[in-house]
Amino acid sequence: MKFGLFIPQGWRHDLVGIDPAQHWGVMAGLARRADANEGWSSLWVFDHFHTLLHPTEEATHEAWSLMAAFAGITSRIRLGQMCTCMGYRNPAYLAKVATTVDIVSEGRVEMGIGAGWYEHEWRAYGYGFPRAGERLGQLREGVQIMRQMWTTGYGTFDGRHYQVDGAMNFPLPLQGAAVPGSRANGIPLWIAGGGEKVTLRIAAQYADYTNFFGGLQEFQAKNAILVEHCRDLGRDPGEIVRSSNYDIIIGHSQGEIDDRLALIRDRLERGGVPEDKVEARMRHYAGSIGCGTPEQIVERLRALEQAGMTYCIANFAEVAYDTSGLEAFEREVLPELVTDDPHGHLWHLLHGR
Repeated sequence: MKFGLFIPQGWRHDLVGIDPAQHWGVMAGLARRADANEGWSSLWVFDHFHTLLHPTEEATHEAWSLMAAFAGITSRIRLGQMCTCMGYRNPAYLAKVATTVDIVSEGRVEMGIGAGWYEHEWRAYGYGFPRAGERLGQLREGVQIMRQMWTTGYGTFDGRHYQVDGAMNFPLPLQGAAVPGSRANGIPLWIAGGGEKVTLRIAAQYADYTNFFGGLQEFQAKNAILVEHCRDLGRDPGEIVRSSNYDIIIGHSQGEIDDRLALIRDRLERGGVPEDKVEARMRHYAGSIGCGTPEQIVERLRALEQAGMTYCIANFAEVAYDTSGLEAFEREVLPELVTDDPHGHLWHLLHGR
């Protein structure tokens, strides 16, 4: 299994109480730490403009600005967003932005992409809020435009949602143009979302990685649908790496876990989140796959790995203030699970070997 680490950027009220002048120092310090620890394959931020659960005046730093900044201060770790909202930026422009960051980072960018969902944010920024089918249509067209621009240097597309007429993208990203007989497609595409009829079919057609959530049974169900779509489209499902995101609340005793949860609650309350939304979020944290002792977390992740989830992106809600949970995870979980080949187990699972 491979592991990615979310860097706090404020969206989840994970910088509450920290002076904005210190935000970059906190984020940069954690990025450098992850870069120095080979147990982490990638670092991630969210593509949002307003805080989660409830829009407040607490910080939310923009994802692609952070991508460029992280590119300049790290040297090994890969850089991703979970996930870029297609509707927030023209896809030809986004392809160009991602290419530039790929070059600045010397070929380390991942493109997390999805249809978007946060209605308040869409409307506040003047994007309207198209129905789900429209947003998914934008996603399908947008990934095709990005692939064109990353592999040929040009984008020409006359779709329902996007029209591009000879948009140029030079130089190409460092991760490589398409080669006949190869699936080298430029910057890797992570298509996020678990919509069974449309999103997973788009992923089956275009994704290098998928990202959908849930416990073991839900993961197995979504994965089975993805495999069906791949077979309908004539694609080997073993070519796609499955990933999931998990909140990690780690402790060696229930008391230690409860203490971490209490501090998360306090930050949400101080951040101005309404009580009912705080309660819902705390139930989410307490029920997370990643809430437990190191041994429990390893056992749950191993079960998911056996089901085909070979890339875990971990979020530590308190890491801007306290790195002890991160340290425990690095010390007691990563060594049990880390592998350099996220395709390996899944390939054998799908091919019966």
